[in-house]
Amino acid sequence: MLDWNDLRHFAALAREGTLSGAARTLGVDHVTVARRIASLETASGLRLVDRRARAYRLTADGSRIAAIVARMEEAAFAADRAVQAAAKPGVHGEISVSAPPSMANVMLAPQLHVLREQHPGIRLRLIGETRQASLIRREADIALRLSRPTEPTLFTRKIGSFGFGLYGSPSYLRRTPEQLFAFTAYDGSMNDLPQQKWLNTFIGDREVVLRSNDLESQAGAARAGIGLALLPRFLGDPDPALQRHDVAPGSANRDIWLVVHRDLRQAPAVRSVMEFLIDCVKRHAL
Repeated sequence: MLDWNDLRHFAALAREGTLSGAARTLGVDHVTVARRIASLETASGLRLVDRRARAYRLTADGSRIAAIVARMEEAAFAADRAVQAAAKPGVHGEISVSAPPSMANVMLAPQLHVLREQHPGIRLRLIGETRQASLIRREADIALRLSRPTEPTLFTRKIGSFGFGLYGSPSYLRRTPEQLFAFTAYDGSMNDLPQQKWLNTFIGDREVVLRSNDLESQAGAARAGIGLALLPRFLGDPDPALQRHDVAPGSANRDIWLVVHRDLRQAPAVRSVMEFLIDCVKRHAL
C-alpha cells in the first residue's frame, strides 16, 4: 500500500505547481515535500516528476496518479466534513476562519473577547492572508471574501460592503498642493482590483513613490508623510496618524461575502462563528 502522507504531499505539488507552494499549503518546508515525493516514486516504481532547475513538472504517469489522488483527497475531505457536522451536540471545537489581513486585524481580532464570552467552548483559528484558503480542502472552515465564489458546494451570503478613501498624514496634506500629491499603490499583481483601477485613473501622471502588495506597508508610508494611500475606510478613519482627503466622485466599494461549505453550514459551532462574523462586519460596513 502506498503511504497516504506521500500521496498527500504529491497532490499538493500537483495542485500548486511548485515545492514552495505545496510546502506553504501543507505547513511544512520544501525539503519535506521533495522527500515525500521521492518516497512515493520509490514505492510506486514510477517517475512522477521531471526535476528541473526552477520547477518540478509532472510526467505522464505523474499526471495520471495526480488525478486519482485528487479524487481521493476530495473523498477524504468530504468524510472529514461529515464527521465535523455530525459531532456531538454543543457549541465547541476549533473553527478556522480565513479573511484578508486588514479585515482579520481590524474587524475580527478586537472582538474575539465577545465570541469567547458567548461560546467559551469554541477555539478560533484566524487566518489573515491575501491568498484565498480552500474551504473544499479544509484549509479553513469559514471565509470572508471580497468576491463571490462560484463553486456549487459553497454557501455564500453578502454580509456588508465598505468604501475606500485617500489618506495621508495631516502635515503632508497641509503643506502639499493637490496637483503635487504623490501616492502609494499596489504592485502590478493587483492591477485588476477595482480600487486599484480607480486609483490608477485618479493618479494620472502624478508620482507613485511606493508599490507594495501589503496594505499595512502603504498605510505606514502614508503615516510617514511620503504621499497618499488608498485604504479601506475601516482602516484609515480610526487611525489618528492619518487624515482622509475627500475627492469626488468617490472611490470603489467592495462587497464582503461570508462563505462556508454546505456540509458544515448547520454545525452548531460553525453557525455560532458565522453569526459572530456577521456582527463584526456590521460594526464597520457601510
